Amino acid sequence: EVYDRVVAAKGPNAAALVTGEEQIWPEGARYLLCTAEAMPWQGRQADGQDVAFVAIDEAQLGQDRDRGHVFTTRLLHARGREETMILGSGALTPVVRDLVPEAEIITRPRFSTLSYDGPKKLQRLPPRSAIVAFSAEEVYAIAEALRRLSGGAAVVMGALSPSTRNAQVAMFQAGEVDYLVATDAIGMGLNLDVAHVAFAGLSKFDGQRQRRLTAAELAQIAGRAGRHQRDGTFGSVGGEPMFTDEEVAAIEGHHFPPVESLFWRNPQPSNDSIAALIADLEVPPPHPRLRPAPEAIDLAVLRQLADDPAIHVDDPAAVARLWSACSLPDFTKSGAHAHARFVARLWEQLGTGNGHLDADWYLARLHALDQIDGAVEVLADRIAQVRTWCYIAHRADWLADPVGMAEQARGVEQRLSDALHAALTA
Repeated sequence: EVYDRVVAAKGPNAAALVTGEEQIWPEGARYLLCTAEAMPWQGRQADGQDVAFVAIDEAQLGQDRDRGHVFTTRLLHARGREETMILGSGALTPVVRDLVPEAEIITRPRFSTLSYDGPKKLQRLPPRSAIVAFSAEEVYAIAEALRRLSGGAAVVMGALSPSTRNAQVAMFQAGEVDYLVATDAIGMGLNLDVAHVAFAGLSKFDGQRQRRLTAAELAQIAGRAGRHQRDGTFGSVGGEPMFTDEEVAAIEGHHFPPVESLFWRNPQPSNDSIAALIADLEVPPPHPRLRPAPEAIDLAVLRQLADDPAIHVDDPAAVARLWSACSLPDFTKSGAHAHARFVARLWEQLGTGNGHLDADWYLARLHALDQIDGAVEVLADRIAQVRTWCYIAHRADWLADPVGMAEQARGVEQRLSDALHAALTA
């Protein structure tokens, strides 16, 4: 969204968009919009440039079990030559004061009022409502119910490709449908014309257990209702209240307990050996406001490969390369064991010969996914798999022809995205 706004203001050659799966980087781009994981520490290090300004958004994600240590590293180390802006919840103030004592704390009040509007049955939700659920199955079920009741709804989930998600959002923003059904993906990075946010539930699976969302997490989502000086409301779907009086008071008044600590992992581990790398990744945090990050999937994969007798790594460059392979995101959510098997297959080629993946092997697996038939869930799963190949194509050191492979992967993803948008719209 921010990339689109910069392009509109400055032109398409002025801005770069960099994520794991997508890279648009015009020569001479002055503005870099990227995910925390793809963010260079000091500008575009490959050409030695630095940047005048750095903004780190949603800094409270330093509490996230999976991505938190990445946001913490950026908060601690990513700096603009002239100015650095850390954006996030006011609950971060005590942590930022201790970790970045030179920071100036500036508070911006919300200009609109967010108020609780109680539970409502699905058929009685007001137009311009977003209904939030916490599983794909529930999202599809609610969207289908709204299709029967009111003619349709747009769907937004993190599992959708950017183009499919943007097309669905455009339908809602244009007024083609009055309702948006979404996961908590709408809580980050989407500014929508929403008057009311209705929760279909208040619990989600966080990767370890099913738990009730905190008041701060609920507020992040409920806050999509009403923007700038337009008031908004939030509530729940069904006949019974879901929110406690304490949660309502906290969300309406924006009163949340202060963040006490952020997750941390050593951002510069040794590459002398796999054992040294693992040991450095387990080094305890250097500050009482930091706590050890839970074992992320990249470290879990590294441990499994370290025990594999077929994995031979004997110099620092190879260790660094193996670690970069282990850092391949698990887009399909297959779990550490299955993902480690896939990374091991990649390493069979990356760790030998010229260090490039075989082009025929890459294209065969990519083209096997180039099928636009099937149910919504099948198409979404194929897109998740294609994201892996898009990510690989942006590793210029992994392929002999990364530009050509990226074009092929983008083409497959676009065809699947178009098919998924059509299926969701239908």
